[in-house]
Amino acid sequence: MRTATTVEASSGWRDMTGFVVEAEKLGLDVCFVAEAWGSDGPSALGFYAARTERMLLGSGIIQVGTRTPVAIAQTAITLSNLSEGRFLLGLGASGPQVIEGLHGVPFARPLTRMRETVEVVQRVLDGGKVSYSGEMFQIPLPGGNSKPMRLSARPEHDIPVYLATLSPAMLRLTGEIANGWLGTSFVPEGAAGAYFRHLDDGLAKSGRTRQDLDICQGAEVAFAPDEDALRAMVAGRKKELAFSLGGMGSASTNYYNQAYSRQGWADVATEVRDRWQAGDRDGAAGLVTDEMVLATTLIGTEAMVRERLRVWRDAGVDTVRLYPAGETLDDRLATLAKAIEMVREIS
Repeated sequence: MRTATTVEASSGWRDMTGFVVEAEKLGLDVCFVAEAWGSDGPSALGFYAARTERMLLGSGIIQVGTRTPVAIAQTAITLSNLSEGRFLLGLGASGPQVIEGLHGVPFARPLTRMRETVEVVQRVLDGGKVSYSGEMFQIPLPGGNSKPMRLSARPEHDIPVYLATLSPAMLRLTGEIANGWLGTSFVPEGAAGAYFRHLDDGLAKSGRTRQDLDICQGAEVAFAPDEDALRAMVAGRKKELAFSLGGMGSASTNYYNQAYSRQGWADVATEVRDRWQAGDRDGAAGLVTDEMVLATTLIGTEAMVRERLRVWRDAGVDTVRLYPAGETLDDRLATLAKAIEMVREIS
């Protein structure tokens, strides 16, 4: 397995830059930069490209509703050329809370938007004039005097496309058109039914197999010295998980909630969402079980985490995204170093 991490594009640039630079020295293979509702991702990626030499850098993710497909392609070409081919283009639909609530862009038809965005991006990367007639995008815009154009910039390297997806339809699309899958809320014991059968359907449609898709899964990693410390760690993560189940997206559209529901926690996920939406945040967190936290993270004693990594490997994970816990920069780097070494051992 390869090792990766994801950092937030946000404040604290000195510490974040130090973390990225030191992570490369530890042997980390890939660093993704998340955008969410903080600072923009591409600016940070360009800066990190100048501060690193070997490590791959990926957008994790660029939200397709916030930029036109051609703008995304321009960004990808720039970052790939700047980094001398070390860029991975990670795209995601995000959710209505961010796309509509923050950007004022309709969230309608995210599957169609994602497919058409990737198709337009690929046409731009191929170097030809862009002429596209889809359901979401019309390029050039009809009714005017414009003609198809091509970019003056050209990609000097291949740019792999990774999609962050969770719903069955989006997973099928990922298998059909992407080079990698950025997954989350991953329970390896339930992954065959919840995730892989949909990815495999998409792969089969494009005449490919699982070997053609980088399965990139992420989770927090934290090491507990004993069982008492582990219980405290698990308890401390329950409110974060309750936020994912109840606060990410909207009351009707929450892909994290749906993913947990498909993996055996439908009743709990529904009640957590309802309580969170009603304002009972503590009550929502109280419904989250220890099993839900441990099944979808890499938290435990060293022996537990090592064994859990083996389970991830055997389930088909190619790249493990490690979110190292720690109060300080040194703490997070120490956790990351230990996790990277474990991945090397079991690989």
